Amino acid sequence: VQLQASGGGSVQSGGSLRLSCAASGPTFSRYSLYWFRQAPGKEREFVAAINWSDRNTYYADFVKGRFTISIDNRKNMVDLQMNNLKSEDTAVYYCAADPRKYYSSLYPVYWGRGTQVTVSS
Repeated sequence: VQLQASGGGSVQSGGSLRLSCAASGPTFSRYSLYWFRQAPGKEREFVAAINWSDRNTYYADFVKGRFTISIDNRKNMVDLQMNNLKSEDTAVYYCAADPRKYYSSLYPVYWGRGTQVTVSS
């Protein structure tokens, strides 16, 4: 499994960014796909997840209503639309994948390299 994240950058508070993760490897029909983030000096934390099969989505409380995770079947990509960004959203964002359906304590097996998101106030 290979995962390649892109779309990071710098934006002002209140702005939007869209992250994309290109997934390649096996058939992902039974996989769950994730976005995590890690801010300087902090632990990596869960942001959002989606099951490829049923498209159920899951979000951390701090992004509900602002971020949307989605799958583009044709391109085998997982996107994270981030709106109303705040300075505390500044972090390196990672996409990840796991061959199981999402559950809350699951730590994905496969990880891509991160992409930096910087939000200035």
